[in-house]
Amino acid sequence: MTIDAPADAVPPVAPVASPIASLLTAPILPTLLQLAIPNMIAMVGSTLVAIAETSYIGRLGTIPLAAIALVFPFAMLTQMMSAGAMGGGVSSAISRALGAGDRDRAATLALHAAIIGLCGGLFFTVTMLVFGRSFFALLGGREQVLEEASGYSQVLFSGAVAIWLVNTLASVIRGTGDMRLPSMILIGASVLQIVLGGTLGLGLFGVPQFGMPGVASGQLIAFSCAAIFFLWYLLSGRSRLPLDIRAFHFERAMFLDILKVGAVACLSPLQTVLTILIFTKILATFGTEMLAGYGIGSRLEFLLIPITFAFGIASVPMVGIAIGAGHVKRARRVAWTAAAASGLTVGLIGLAVALAPSLWVGLFTRDPGVTAAAHSYFHWAGPTFVFFGMGVSLYFSSQGAARVGGPVLASTARLLIVAIGGVGLMTAQAPAWTLFALVGGAMVVFGLSTAASVAFVRWGK
Repeated sequence: MTIDAPADAVPPVAPVASPIASLLTAPILPTLLQLAIPNMIAMVGSTLVAIAETSYIGRLGTIPLAAIALVFPFAMLTQMMSAGAMGGGVSSAISRALGAGDRDRAATLALHAAIIGLCGGLFFTVTMLVFGRSFFALLGGREQVLEEASGYSQVLFSGAVAIWLVNTLASVIRGTGDMRLPSMILIGASVLQIVLGGTLGLGLFGVPQFGMPGVASGQLIAFSCAAIFFLWYLLSGRSRLPLDIRAFHFERAMFLDILKVGAVACLSPLQTVLTILIFTKILATFGTEMLAGYGIGSRLEFLLIPITFAFGIASVPMVGIAIGAGHVKRARRVAWTAAAASGLTVGLIGLAVALAPSLWVGLFTRDPGVTAAAHSYFHWAGPTFVFFGMGVSLYFSSQGAARVGGPVLASTARLLIVAIGGVGLMTAQAPAWTLFALVGGAMVVFGLSTAASVAFVRWGK
């Protein structure tokens, strides 16, 4: 049984213009798919980037492959916080304002969001440039592995501002229901990143080989170009929500409207990455091959987040506009529909890699020890990816409703299971497969707990 605000009895008509108004009346599944498909295509670009970069680094040797396993959680934390957590808070605030018919408020929120994005990027740049090497050492990085990880990180996080601005401004546009333009620009950035990363990392076409710093430079340059385009697009008046920077005035309430969702939501990816980091630390005691194998496996897990992102972020404006207009029951139907689509898609991928791990592992390595470790991970964790997909999608939908407390607590439960259970298994000197089974069980708990929070938490005013 769900508890909702009574607004559904006589839902008000939101005084907003088409195509935003269509998000309140159009059939849910077709509209959700229409919004999700551009995101899905963009996420294919992200997947290709991850495959290409891991392939590049795999060509550089096992040591760089182990090094990227240390950096990757922090790189994904940057993306997850800026695009999924804070980005969801931005889209939620703007869509709820548009649902209530207040376009001026939505435009003001967008300008405040850009400031948040700038500050978020600066925070990651300073933190990783100052403490990055220490973080990698705490995770078990030693000697050449630590050097390679530090070199890659320094280049990558020097461009964190560009990453945050791209994802924040893309979220502003998505909050209006426009998924196509952000997806097109992100696809372009992905192609540019692949070309530049390969060229600079491997020394193609006569260019000097810069190794892992060269691979990181591809992302830095690509996202800088995308950030410049988004700024131009929003300030030029071509978007559904044209901005006038000359009319900007600071309003504390605008920051709070975004941060009450985005800041709380940031705890979820932080806990997700902490889960990975703790597990990485534990597996580092099993040797470089086990760490590299898990790095390949966890990279696919991280890549499932963008797939669920495609459905989840598509639900944010639909849920937010419905909540703003008082259509609470419709908002819930959107959330459950997105969760079902996400869970089915990710679940099929998890089942495929559980049955045939070589489909993924073979792309990156032929080393027997690394391959065996990655296969073991997928055999135990792959079948539970369906719960992971469902939980992440509902996390995004809850952002649209400005009710993220439950999903964040579900992430906390997952973190505690992995941390406490992992330390216990390590102390008992359990084999590695028991740790991978623990990861799968934690995914089940996360998905079911998130679903329960959506089912029983009140939505609406």
